[in-house]
Amino acid sequence: MCGFVGLLGHNSESEEAGAVLRRMMASIGHRGPDGEGEFREISPRIHLGHRRLAIIDPEHGRQPMSTEDGELTIVFNGAIYNYLELRRELLRMGHPIHSYSDTEVLLYAYRQWGEHCVDRFLGMFSFAIWDRRNRRLFCARDRIGIKPFYYAFDGRTLAFGSEIKAILASGVVKAEADRPGLQDYLTFQFCLGDKTLFKNILKLEPGHCMTVQFDGDRLSLHTRQYWDLRYEIDEGHDERWFVDHLAGLIEDATRMHLRSDVPLGAHLSGGLDSSTVVCLAAGLLQGERIKTFTGAFPEGPQFDETGYAKEVSSFAGTDYKEIYIQGSELPDVLPKLMYYMDEPLAGPGVIPQYYVSKLASEHVKVVLGGQGGDELFIGYTRYLVAYLEKCLAGAIYQTADQHRYAVSLESIVPNLPLLQTYRPMLQGFWSKGLFDAPDKRYFSLIDRSEGMNHLFSNDLFSSGYSPFESFQQIFNRDGLHSLINRMTYFDLKGSLPALLHVEDRTSMAASIESRVPLLDHRIVEFMATIPPNIKFAGGRMKHLFKEAVRNTVPKKIFDRQDKMGFPTPLAQWTKGVAREFVRDILLSDRVRQRGIYNVNAIERAIDSEREFGRVVWGLLCLELWHRIFIDGDMKVNA
Repeated sequence: MCGFVGLLGHNSESEEAGAVLRRMMASIGHRGPDGEGEFREISPRIHLGHRRLAIIDPEHGRQPMSTEDGELTIVFNGAIYNYLELRRELLRMGHPIHSYSDTEVLLYAYRQWGEHCVDRFLGMFSFAIWDRRNRRLFCARDRIGIKPFYYAFDGRTLAFGSEIKAILASGVVKAEADRPGLQDYLTFQFCLGDKTLFKNILKLEPGHCMTVQFDGDRLSLHTRQYWDLRYEIDEGHDERWFVDHLAGLIEDATRMHLRSDVPLGAHLSGGLDSSTVVCLAAGLLQGERIKTFTGAFPEGPQFDETGYAKEVSSFAGTDYKEIYIQGSELPDVLPKLMYYMDEPLAGPGVIPQYYVSKLASEHVKVVLGGQGGDELFIGYTRYLVAYLEKCLAGAIYQTADQHRYAVSLESIVPNLPLLQTYRPMLQGFWSKGLFDAPDKRYFSLIDRSEGMNHLFSNDLFSSGYSPFESFQQIFNRDGLHSLINRMTYFDLKGSLPALLHVEDRTSMAASIESRVPLLDHRIVEFMATIPPNIKFAGGRMKHLFKEAVRNTVPKKIFDRQDKMGFPTPLAQWTKGVAREFVRDILLSDRVRQRGIYNVNAIERAIDSEREFGRVVWGLLCLELWHRIFIDGDMKVNA
């Protein structure tokens, strides 16, 4: 786990470009406190920089790393978990691999298989390989988007790196807000496609690679998608077979993610996902007592899962560590988090994730977590809400039997008690648009702009860009077969990368490596092959996953009905210990002069924020982002 930066074609003398590269590297120093390195070539002009967090083969894994003949040079961020198997295969083919570093394996895998090397990797990765002979830079990002890759290209110069702040430090582009990106943020609290909140700074999308070719002094850039989910439904097996196969995949993924040459621990929330990872890891690490890390808030039992976490710790025999997070620290920690984040994404869960990562960094250098379980195994309540409406429509209009993978109203009824506490969601969802097209209905479940639009000037939405149309392109992709596949596919392409962004930044801010074994691409691909009427049988959330881990986790965890998801008492803080901080930011002269806000409406929104609402959170993060990056207040005491 590290960070890298790069400059190609920079129109300056080597010494000046070297100074630019070092500024870029300094901006991501938190990603790699264990070392740094540079690579330069004068003709053509190329500069690569790396900050290292040493995890696998700490002695021999320094970067940038080159092949023996100097023809290929790599900067790499991530972990290739099947590097030992690939190493043996490449050695048999005659490649001179001397270390046990996954970086060297990746480098020679590219030499052997070219761009198709990415198809052989099991892991999380983003990297750039300079091919001297062909005057070409090849870059790639892992299938799910666990590790980041950003770039800016003006036709003559390419700047790229693991974080946006490194690209800003290059001077190739200036910090400027992107209007379509802002519209995405206000709608979803993340940006779709390759957009970021910064104009002219793009992200290499998950499952994509990029080739940059020198032709004389000119550069050409091409991106392509090398991986996407294929929903080739397996009709040849029954539910028991799918459960057993899924259990085997989850155990093997956890085993592979335990490969490390430094101390390793795990996040533990007390929910089913992280509990599964912890219990499996503890069983696989025979003779070792894994450390687990839990966070909570003192505001009440609705913000505290430590009882469940301790139950898992006792069951699995872990070394339990916990931290209680104080709202009085929000004015100090939130600007730091926005600096580390580069752009505000997702919800206030970033706060406890950061604190728990800091706690973990005092004891280990690698942590495992349960990220991705809700998107992958159908764990969000909104899936059940959307299916309930579809079942009602099928029953009323007698169309249920027209769909091959339909869920009947009769089958879904036993699971409806899960919606007892979701009355406000149901009232809002059914207040308009009932029985509209599926894309409109799911969009209404995830659209956060209705509570936000009136807080901004109309000019902000006059770019001609439509977040809904971008959403439709993903949701309505051919070959998805069913509503549940459409919903989870969009979340795998939209909300999950945003959550992984948070995972990356909070762990890297604490200089530790975070691993997410449930997002092993073999599990993701397998779930796409399961018939929808089996994996979401009767609207039972996480049905197959629960059956697969039934004997892995404590019964108290298996039987839990009070899904929490690390809630943050933000509404209590903003009306209590952090009230002055919030009002000083959102009602300030800078906000009034920015020209995008409706300040009178914002004041009313602050006072009326409901528990677990995200309106004030979205406003606060957006304004802090403007101050730190757009206004240039980047000297945050991070």
